[in-house]
Amino acid sequence: MFLNLNHYKLNVYKSARQLRFECYQILSKLPETERFNLTDQIRRASTSVVLNITEGCSRKSDLERKRYFEVERGSVIELDSCFDMVIECNYFRAEDLVKIGKLIRTAFILLSGMLKSE
Repeated sequence: MFLNLNHYKLNVYKSARQLRFECYQILSKLPETERFNLTDQIRRASTSVVLNITEGCSRKSDLERKRYFEVERGSVIELDSCFDMVIECNYFRAEDLVKIGKLIRTAFILLSGMLKSE
């Protein structure tokens, strides 16, 4: 933000920010009993995606950059599993999570593309 670095312009970064925002919208609707379980896990994973893109893009080495992108993709997969549990616990129906599903798929595809191009 203050540094005006190139990663802010990347579609993968913009996608990750949207994903995180949508996750936070959903978190406010989860039951209090999940506060230290699914809520915390989703919060950390969605934030991790954004921050690892930021840090990965700052690395000079292709190998280091690729490692951060792998970690990010792992966090996206983690989010997918978390929302599977959210549905399984009947906190939401699958049809109520279409938007988050699209954002998870988009982030996964974009990160996979970055791994191939590295």
